Amino acid sequence: MCRTVYRFGRGLLLMLGIGRVGLELERVLLSGAVTETTQGTGGGEVLSAPLIIEYPFKRTTGPIIGAFLTGLREKVLIGSRAEDGRVIVPPAEFDPVSGRDLTELVEVGPAGEVTTWAWVVTPHDKHPLDRPFAWAQIRPDGADTAMLGAVDAGTIEAMSTGMRVEPVWAEEREGHIDDIARWVPVAEGGAA
Repeated sequence: MCRTVYRFGRGLLLMLGIGRVGLELERVLLSGAVTETTQGTGGGEVLSAPLIIEYPFKRTTGPIIGAFLTGLREKVLIGSRAEDGRVIVPPAEFDPVSGRDLTELVEVGPAGEVTTWAWVVTPHDKHPLDRPFAWAQIRPDGADTAMLGAVDAGTIEAMSTGMRVEPVWAEEREGHIDDIARWVPVAEGGAA
C-alpha cells in the first residue's frame, strides 16, 4: 500500500493532503517517487524550514555512576556490592536480583582477567586503536562481573581467555570511560 504525503521545502511533511493555501506542494509517494507538482495560488518560492532533531537535556550521573567516573579520572576502578555479596563492575545502582538500591562501593583491580574476547583485524576510524586489537570482557580483580575493554595485545596469538591484563590510563583524564585508553597484557612478574 502506498500512502501519499505532501511536502514543502526540505523535511516538513503534510500527511494525506492537508496543506495550506498559497504554498507550492509536491505530492510524493512514500516510496520516494515524485508523482506530480501542484501549484497553489501564491506561486514563486517554495517554503522551506530546517528540520533539526535534538534532545537538549543533561542527566546527572548520580552517586554510583558518578563515583565510577570520578574513580576513572583518579585511575581507580570502582564496583558496587550486591545484596548477595557479588561485586558488580561497572557499578549498578540497583541490585539485579531484588531491585533494591545499592550503596556500598568497592575498589577493584586495576588488573584483571580476560573472560572472553574477539579479535579486530581491521580497525575503523571510531575504534579506540588504529592497529589490530581485541574487544574483551575483563573481570577486574575483586569483581564478579566483567567490563568491556580494548586489549592491545599486539597479535591474535598473544590473546587468550584467562590472560591477565592491566589498564593503560589516558594522559588527560576527565571522568569518562575513555580514561582507560586500552588494556595491555600484564608483564611476567607484574600485577597479580
